[in-house]
Amino acid sequence: MDLSKIKTLIDFVGQSNITELAVTEKDTTVRIFRTRPSSESASPSSSSHVPAIDTSSTASTFTEILSPDTASVPVHAPIFGVLHAAPAPGENVFIRLGDTVEAGQTLFIIEAMKVFNTIVAPRAGRILHIAAIDGSEVEAGEMLAEIV
Repeated sequence: MDLSKIKTLIDFVGQSNITELAVTEKDTTVRIFRTRPSSESASPSSSSHVPAIDTSSTASTFTEILSPDTASVPVHAPIFGVLHAAPAPGENVFIRLGDTVEAGQTLFIIEAMKVFNTIVAPRAGRILHIAAIDGSEVEAGEMLAEIV
């Protein structure tokens, strides 16, 4: 699927009332979704939401099924883009090796096509491994970190 089609889909989701759209063409699936702010974190600056995009091969899954006895949970990049470990240049990074995180806590930001996608912790735990490097390009499906 070419970038102009993806941009058209992003614009469509951004201008409509739908919250999620998945389109498959050949062996590529593009999933675009818009998140709504929670009532506690809603602020004037967060009232406009840019749709996020998740692309993956149809052979891979969007979510990982974990058993209760799983020792660690990998955090994978949902899309291709430039990884940002901090909210802005010169600021402290979101996480460091050994940090304890809560479910839903921001771990990284991936910038793709001028859209900033927040990567959050899938569960509470301790950061066991950080594989991603700030400012580097990451591939969809690439492991960014590991939580135990």
